[in-house]
Amino acid sequence: MTAHTLPAPGQLLLPDADRRTWILATAAAGGVAAVATAVPFVATLTPSERARALGASVEVDIADLLPGAMKTVEWRGKPVWVVRRTPEMLAALQGHDAQLVDPQSLRDQQPAYAKNPARAIHPEVFVAVGICTHLGCSPSNAPQGGNNPSLPADWPGGFFCPCHGSTFDGAGRVFKNKPAPTNLEIPAHRYASDTRILIGDDDAT
Repeated sequence: MTAHTLPAPGQLLLPDADRRTWILATAAAGGVAAVATAVPFVATLTPSERARALGASVEVDIADLLPGAMKTVEWRGKPVWVVRRTPEMLAALQGHDAQLVDPQSLRDQQPAYAKNPARAIHPEVFVAVGICTHLGCSPSNAPQGGNNPSLPADWPGGFFCPCHGSTFDGAGRVFKNKPAPTNLEIPAHRYASDTRILIGDDDAT
């Protein structure tokens, strides 16, 4: 006579076929739960919108940029200046070439279309990366007649790096005998319209 094991109190004794069905259903439910848990985790590993945007161009609206004013935008984690120069600011770019390291912008701190005295596509709008070429500090706007004791009396206007004293004229050209070795970088850029500039994009890219 075959001995039979009696089920424990409260335990349901299922036939083999029903038991297999129950096990498969339980495993499937566990798999769905695991996937549901994994999807949010995997989503956290995808690049953020900001990270994806680091390599993208940045559009700047200059319609409201008044003469003499400056806008600062972020592109690839760097500050980029957009300055609307006045006729006086453009005139101040002349007459001090002998004091500059690279007055003709012969080095590669700018695209070919910005290799001119104004270092710009249109002379009245100056676009430059606002990072000193010495140690990566952030220069400040230093207009002519700004009464900065660190600048000479005949200062033509431009940019001053307070960290180590490097000076740049209104076209971002570095003065001689300063720590910064080269002019400020001019990023690739183009005009999408008369009032909109795409920084990080140009006709050559």
